[in-house]
Amino acid sequence: MMENFDLTALTQTYLIPWGINIVLALVIFIVGRIVVNIIASIVRKLLGRAKMDDILIDFISSILRTALLLFVIIAALDQLGVDTTSLIALLGAAGLAVGLALQGSLQNFASGVMLIVFRPFKAGDFVEAGGVSGVVEKISIFSTMMRTGDNREIIIPNGSIYGGTITNFSARETRRIDMVFGIGYDDDIKKAHEILRKLSDSDDRILKDPEVTIAVAELADSSVNFVVRPWVKSGDYWAVKFDFTEKVKLTFDEQGISIPYPQMDVHTTKS
Repeated sequence: MMENFDLTALTQTYLIPWGINIVLALVIFIVGRIVVNIIASIVRKLLGRAKMDDILIDFISSILRTALLLFVIIAALDQLGVDTTSLIALLGAAGLAVGLALQGSLQNFASGVMLIVFRPFKAGDFVEAGGVSGVVEKISIFSTMMRTGDNREIIIPNGSIYGGTITNFSARETRRIDMVFGIGYDDDIKKAHEILRKLSDSDDRILKDPEVTIAVAELADSSVNFVVRPWVKSGDYWAVKFDFTEKVKLTFDEQGISIPYPQMDVHTTKS
């Protein structure tokens, strides 16, 4: 039996071709992996120069590296004689199944990419989005973390944010405060107007340009309503609003200007 064993034929028919294929497959994998890392590094630098968000840079680089590495592995397996057609079909079917199972997560992911690319807000902005108002703490691929005024931490899916209206209160350097103050019909309108003007002029946080709007806006059922609309820096909005409201009440009390509450005069007649 050993006499029928042809080592030379075995070597030339199987060992040498298989050895060459294995070596070539390793070369394809090693060189391909090096090339993938180089390409991913170049893409990362280009995205960094474009001043894109670090989260998006990391994500794009990771996806690109994974996709290219998968291509290298398929090329190496093809060199070994493995039927990669069925493997590609299997990967496609698995990808479809995962996509259907994670449909909600993919929506949040797509919305996260859009939020990072178009940047309707950034960390530190005070926004109203997804039915929540608060300061943006962190923007990730799938969700956004916000801190409310009472220091609660709320995590909102990005799909809920990007699919609705986003109000960014920090997008502009200045904001207008809209306030309404009512006085009695028997009070001196000119005196009330002068008090409101002096209070606005005495607050250094209120901007001179644009000028403060102070005017009689409505003759209501129980009061004459003044509108006061000063412009302030966005960071001073609530402090000025609260302080100004308190000063108006105290000054009106000192100057004898009433702030009426809803009331009704009832007249009776004798029949």
